[in-house]
Amino acid sequence: MTAEAMEAGPRTGPQGSDGDRPLRIALLTYKGNPFCGGQGVYVRHLSRELARLGHSVEVIGAQPYPVLDNAAEGLEGLKLTELPSLDLYRSPDPFRTPKRDEYRDWVDALEVATMWTGGFPEPATFSLRARRHLRARRGEFDVVHDNQTLGYGLLGDIGAPLVTTIHHPITVDRRLDLDAADNWRRRMSVRRWYAFTRMQKRVARRLSSVLTVSGTSRQEIIDHLGVRGDRIDVVHIGADTDLFSPDPAVAEVPGRIVTTSSADVPLKGLVYLVEALAKVRAENPAAHLVVVGRRAEDGPVAQAIEKYGLADAIEFVKGITDEELVDLVRSAEVACVPSLYEGFSLPAAEAMATGTPLLATTGGAIPEVAGPDGETCLAVPPADPGALAAGLNRLLGDRELRARLGAAGRERVLAKFTWARAAQGTAELYRAAIAGKNAAPQSGRPPATTPTYSGSHR
Repeated sequence: MTAEAMEAGPRTGPQGSDGDRPLRIALLTYKGNPFCGGQGVYVRHLSRELARLGHSVEVIGAQPYPVLDNAAEGLEGLKLTELPSLDLYRSPDPFRTPKRDEYRDWVDALEVATMWTGGFPEPATFSLRARRHLRARRGEFDVVHDNQTLGYGLLGDIGAPLVTTIHHPITVDRRLDLDAADNWRRRMSVRRWYAFTRMQKRVARRLSSVLTVSGTSRQEIIDHLGVRGDRIDVVHIGADTDLFSPDPAVAEVPGRIVTTSSADVPLKGLVYLVEALAKVRAENPAAHLVVVGRRAEDGPVAQAIEKYGLADAIEFVKGITDEELVDLVRSAEVACVPSLYEGFSLPAAEAMATGTPLLATTGGAIPEVAGPDGETCLAVPPADPGALAAGLNRLLGDRELRARLGAAGRERVLAKFTWARAAQGTAELYRAAIAGKNAAPQSGRPPATTPTYSGSHR
């Protein structure tokens, strides 16, 4: 696959009309709050842009419930339907045991039993509740869009054709977590937690229409999940370029580095950035790190902060508004994405959109987003604190380089990675799925040929 093919955008229809009649879309998300990670951000922005195109979008989600922009945008065609779980991982009492009167049916019992045995039940149990809900509302939707639930309940007849987004195979997370486990008990715990990936693999192989967000993720889905390549289309996602934009009135804070890490997991590579910061401060004592995410009280990152004496040089922030996040990124001299792997990397696109210079690893799909080393970003290998430190020192010490990379990064995002483009490409796939369903034989198998889109990778 060529770099040019990876970077090609989706074919877009007539602006404002998006082809034929508006669609009635059910968008499913088992965990949709944007503060929980990229899946929630995806639901929020994609639903808004689909509604702006004139489609009717009903987001059906479980706790923590999605945040939608219907009220702020005045979008009457966008609404949220709550499909509650038992919310077993809620704060401040995660892994709680529900009271007897909370149980409603056998799905609730399955949810608790799976948690008690160390597994993660939400994808499976949400899919079963969604199946029941969708069947009861047969005929109300033209298409169902599943945001990586990949649960057994979504197989078979759910009342409308199904399109499924797989951001990247969770088997990648599983492998990295197993590699980081330091004893047999931890490895056993990781295997139990990720047991749901067996279900996701079986379900993914039976899907006729899969949407993913990068060429790298597409290949991972083929390799890890065994999905046929002709069933997978790529539609790049992006940044809210109106919100994430440069503002000369926001002053840079000398030495400030900003990164986003919603959890202390090996995949995000935060521990390597902490080690790199220790190296950088030997030459630049003003260097400091602001992490958008929750501070872990223990684990590899906490241990590294203590080891290198960086408690006063690293700040964690969470629960901030969109405007506060944007101003924080604008105030940084460097935005950093130290991940070992990303299926796309929204933080990279958002930082570039603000004109903040980006230092990023080459893990997963990050190069598809960040672009060429030295042109739109500085790129370094994953899991290499020395390379991260060298990149940070170079950027912190060169204002002209920061300005050049920041401007080029913004232009790259405007040209390739916006939510409006993502919504247009996604709506095309909806129509293809609907046409495929109508043309399929009564056995329910997909037709032998399917449309090919400019920018997809069939």
